Amino acid sequence: MTDTLRAGRFTDEALRELAEQAGRDLEDASASDILKWAAGTFGTAFCVTSSMEDAVVAHLASGVLPGVDVVFLDTGYHFEETIGTRDAVGAVMDVNLITLTPRQSVAEQDAEYGPRLHDRDPDLCCALRKVKPLEEGLTGYAAWATGLRRDESPTRAGTPVVGWDEKRRKVKVSPIARWTQDDVDAYVAEHGVLTNPLLDDGYASVGCAPCTRRVLEGEDARAGRWAGRGKTECGLHG
Repeated sequence: MTDTLRAGRFTDEALRELAEQAGRDLEDASASDILKWAAGTFGTAFCVTSSMEDAVVAHLASGVLPGVDVVFLDTGYHFEETIGTRDAVGAVMDVNLITLTPRQSVAEQDAEYGPRLHDRDPDLCCALRKVKPLEEGLTGYAAWATGLRRDESPTRAGTPVVGWDEKRRKVKVSPIARWTQDDVDAYVAEHGVLTNPLLDDGYASVGCAPCTRRVLEGEDARAGRWAGRGKTECGLHG
């Protein structure tokens, strides 16, 4: 099946049906088994995306598909700690780290749209610096994995472990969708997985520096992103 997928002869409809069936079949499977299914089904047409908040999914995937492509979006607005985490992951884990960048540098974007677009039109900023680069970067893949979890926010509560990414026409794998923060913490502790230092400094979710703050007691993990706005997602996941 992998050769067929790579050759582009697997129809969108067949991929969608495959994803939906796998979502049902693998709902109660372990994260490793979900990733084994993805690796076995798609081979090198499968990649992992990581915001470098932590390297849990990259670590899991590297155990079932050594040398797996791990895709990171460098928006030009990341915290230094996030870039440092990316570099450490590439240095110590059995992965092929791929960094995607927007077509415009921050300075070029400022020249065209004006400074601090993220304050005036965060949706457009995310579209230019995240959504479009990922769309282009995923072109050669049939499936991609994320670290989405259902407990992170109400908007993610229905995340399937395997689903169909209608926007990109690809299979979307979320192997730790059923995990809780306690599950993540336990896995990190047991395996010594790299995490972003900002998680120990009051940040529960780490995005671009201008649009991310520490969370307050009782807030959900996504509350520190675009605080004070109705925006809850960058557009990568809906």
